[in-house]
Amino acid sequence: MGGRLPVAERNGDQRHHHHHHHHNQTHTTALQQHIVAATGEFVGTFLFLFMGYAGHLMILDQAAQGRSSVASTSLGFLEIMAVGFTYGFSLLVSAWAFYRISGGLFNPAVTLGLCLADQLPWARGAFLMPTQLIACMCAGGVVRAMFPGDLAGVNTILAPGVNLAQGVFAEMFFTAYLVFVVLMLAAEKSRDTFLAPVGIGLALLVAEIPGVFYTGGSLNPARSFGCAVASASFPGYHWIYWVGPCLGAALAAGYFKFVKAWHYEEANPGQDAESEGEL
Repeated sequence: MGGRLPVAERNGDQRHHHHHHHHNQTHTTALQQHIVAATGEFVGTFLFLFMGYAGHLMILDQAAQGRSSVASTSLGFLEIMAVGFTYGFSLLVSAWAFYRISGGLFNPAVTLGLCLADQLPWARGAFLMPTQLIACMCAGGVVRAMFPGDLAGVNTILAPGVNLAQGVFAEMFFTAYLVFVVLMLAAEKSRDTFLAPVGIGLALLVAEIPGVFYTGGSLNPARSFGCAVASASFPGYHWIYWVGPCLGAALAAGYFKFVKAWHYEEANPGQDAESEGEL
C-alpha cells in the first residue's frame, strides 16, 4: 500500500551515484508488479477464507452434534464469538504475512476504499479485485470438497427481524470501520504501521461480534460470494453484501480524504514525536 514510496524518495538523490544497485529493480515492469501483487492477493485471500470457512464449518458441525434437535441451527453466544475469532484472526495472520507482497487486502470493498482514498492506483485495483473473487470461489470449493458438513451454513444471512435496509446499513457501518482502520494504520505511514495487520484483524473481530449474529458479518463481498458459489446456495438478498460493504468503503475513504485535506496531524500534533526529525 504505497510502502515502496519512502524508499524511492530516500534513494532519489543517490540514484545517479549508485545506479548499478538499482539496476535489477528496473527490470520489473509495472505489469510484472501488478501480476506479483495479484498472486499475493490470490494466495492470501485463499488462505484467509479457507481457514475462515473451514473454522466456521467446524463450529457449525460441533454445534449440530451437540444438539439432539437438528432443527435448531441458531448458534449460541460462544459459538458466535468463535466464528468472529475465526475470521478476525485468520485475517490478522494472513494480512501480516502478505502485506509486503500485495498489501494484504483480500477484500474487494477494502480495495475499492483504498482506490477511492487515492492510496492504491486504480490499475492495481483492477488486477486485485477479480483475483480476490477467483480466490474466494477456490477457497469455498476446496473447503466443500475436503470437509463434511453443509457449506451453505457458512453463508452470510440476516437474522430473523433484520430487514434488508438494516442489513445494508449495518454492513456499511461495519465495513466503514474496517476500511478506516486500514487507511489510518496501514496506508497512512506512522510509527504504528508495522502493527497495522494486528489492528486490521482486530477491527474485523470487533465488527464480527454484532455482525455474525445480525447480518452474518460479511464486510467483504468475497467472503459472502465464495461460499455461496461453492455451495450453490445464494440468499435472495445476496446483493446487500456487495452494496453495504462498498458504501462503507466509500464512507471511510471520504472521511479519510477530509481529514487529510484538513491536515489532521496539526489538530493533534506530536503523535509520532520521535520521528519528527525525519518528517
